[in-house]
Amino acid sequence: MARLAFVLACALALLASSVASGAIVEHSFNVNNLTVSRLCQNQSITVVNGSYPGPAIYARDGDTLIVHVLNQSPYNISIHWHGIFQLLSPWADGPVYVTQCPIRPGQSYTYKFNITGQEGTLWWHAHISWLRATVHGALIIHPKVGRSFPFPKPAKEVPILLGEWYNGNVVDIEEEGLSKGIAPNISNAYTINGLPGDLYDCSQNQTYQLSVVRGKTYLLRLINAGLNTQLFFKIANHKMTVVAIDATYTTPYVTDVVVTGPGQTTDVLVKFNQPIGSYYMAATPYASASDTIDFDNSTTRGIIVYKSSNSSTPIMPLMPNPHDTPLAHKFLTNLTSLAGGPQWVPVPLKVDEHMFVTIGVNLEMCPENATCQGLFNNRMSASMSNESFVLPSNTSMLEAQFHNVSGVYTRDFPNEPPIKFDYTDTNISLDLSLIYAPKSTKVKTLKFNSTVEMVLQNTAFLAIENHPMHLHGFNFHVLAQGFGNYDPINDPKKFNFVNPQIRNTIGVPVGGWAVIRFQANNPGIWYMHCHLDVHLPWGLGMAFEVENGPTPESTLPPPPLDLPKC
Repeated sequence: MARLAFVLACALALLASSVASGAIVEHSFNVNNLTVSRLCQNQSITVVNGSYPGPAIYARDGDTLIVHVLNQSPYNISIHWHGIFQLLSPWADGPVYVTQCPIRPGQSYTYKFNITGQEGTLWWHAHISWLRATVHGALIIHPKVGRSFPFPKPAKEVPILLGEWYNGNVVDIEEEGLSKGIAPNISNAYTINGLPGDLYDCSQNQTYQLSVVRGKTYLLRLINAGLNTQLFFKIANHKMTVVAIDATYTTPYVTDVVVTGPGQTTDVLVKFNQPIGSYYMAATPYASASDTIDFDNSTTRGIIVYKSSNSSTPIMPLMPNPHDTPLAHKFLTNLTSLAGGPQWVPVPLKVDEHMFVTIGVNLEMCPENATCQGLFNNRMSASMSNESFVLPSNTSMLEAQFHNVSGVYTRDFPNEPPIKFDYTDTNISLDLSLIYAPKSTKVKTLKFNSTVEMVLQNTAFLAIENHPMHLHGFNFHVLAQGFGNYDPINDPKKFNFVNPQIRNTIGVPVGGWAVIRFQANNPGIWYMHCHLDVHLPWGLGMAFEVENGPTPESTLPPPPLDLPKC
């Protein structure tokens, strides 16, 4: 009997240890090309495991995720785990030439990282060229065993991936735009879980449907996987309660419309309490810029069907005007974090680094013996604080940091732009003394565990628009946001230090600013960039170099042996 008790105690101890340390979640990703039919034509696209969108990954806080990627496509590839902190695993972050060289056709690489202190909706996607248009999928993190959501358990959880569809090879579309120095072609449709919906040609049978039970509450995990478009999302005759954004819990916020930018996620509870029937869910663009910038002004929709419904004509929601910035701003500024809730982190109050960073679209001089079709026969460009970021091409920045290799990047990204001016005055839109930005690979070096406060200031160069800015490796608190030029005297009075929203991607208001704050508690190279892919190769990005801390647990580990080589 004593022996049995001893064996049982050991078994329980092992079980407790397993639960505490988390499980190993392992997947294999085969990247290949697939021919699909959309909008009346067959199109070859790059996908993972033969599916578009790609497979959803489910894990728990504390789990270790291992993903074996075999590149059987004709293109270089990498995978970014959008929103994952990558604590002491920066080699697995994924952005090409930042943390790794690309996985070449026929080659493979295994991503391995721990999920630490996170739960909610994230996603994974390709982080090279425009391949993330079709190479993407949901990454859903549940609470540890024994823990629950900070809201009533839903009857069902449903990932809803909002995307953009292009009639053509997205790699060719991007390269054509870059070669001409202009913005590439806009999308031809929007999609819900890979399907365009019945408003588009040849799409009557390509409409996503969700069957629901009347009286039940569902958790819809919304992911904007689009390349270049922010979206309004609505469900006819139904309210939504926002309970999380970017895998951080929020104070429940009831709304009939969700605004989401590329890279952002929004979790909403929907109680299906309307009369039995069918209802459209729909997404249309939020086009923050003026009509001078072309955009895909179309609508994707899916159908929510109540079980036992005989309705053949779903009800359609009234969709917002694409330029309704007040509506978008109301939604985006009414979100607050769930203070004291699971994984909540209070705002760090002591600031070590203050940065004022301008963002916007610029011009680049057309090279000699080249033909450019951008404004004034130049190339389109973009910058942060007048530095147009260029990625290296023969090694990754993280390898250069670890091996102390010089000449790959410089450590002189400025804390403020070189020239002060009226940033949002439309009269500067074509000021030739301001709109040319030099190309560089400058990073901002941070001491381990230092706290950074950034004012992200939009500019009126060429086009005034909302820019979704994504920071790899960290969440940040959004202390405040507004329109016009940031006022360093009066705007800090608006800072929310109690329950500001916590995000990894912030839409800096059109013609306005946002203030974010984060703690640099993870050594490595961390990319910050606009998540509009049209602006990324133009140079709207920068990087943080976080130095090692004082202990082995805060030191950048060596690269994996199978890290792709350039």
